[in-house]
Amino acid sequence: MKDEEIIIGYCGLVCNTCWAYKKKKCKGCYSDNPMYKNCPVKPCCIEKSYTTCAECTEYEDLRKCKKLNNYIAKIVGFIFRMNKIKNLEEIRRIGLEKFKKDKVLPKL
Repeated sequence: MKDEEIIIGYCGLVCNTCWAYKKKKCKGCYSDNPMYKNCPVKPCCIEKSYTTCAECTEYEDLRKCKKLNNYIAKIVGFIFRMNKIKNLEEIRRIGLEKFKKDKVLPKL
C-alpha cells in the first residue's frame, strides 16, 4: 500500500516525480494552473475525453503524434529522466490503474 496517490499526466509523465509538483509549484495538468500552460496534449485529451494519451486510437504508434512527441517533450523527458511514451505503452498494455498500482515512487 502506498501513502501517496500516483498522479499520471495526460502525456504519461508521473507527476509525483516532478520537482515542480513536489514543491507545489504545479498541481499537475488536471489542475487549472499547470506549469506548462501551452501544452498541446492537454486540450487534445480534454477534447477527446481521454484520461491519458494511452487511450488515443488515432495513433497506434504514439511516437508519430507531434503533440506528444516533439522537441519540448523530448527535453522534458530528458530532464525528468522519464520515457513518457514507454509509460503510455505500458498503460495501454496493463491499464492505468494497474500502472499506478505498480509504480514505485523514489524515496526522498
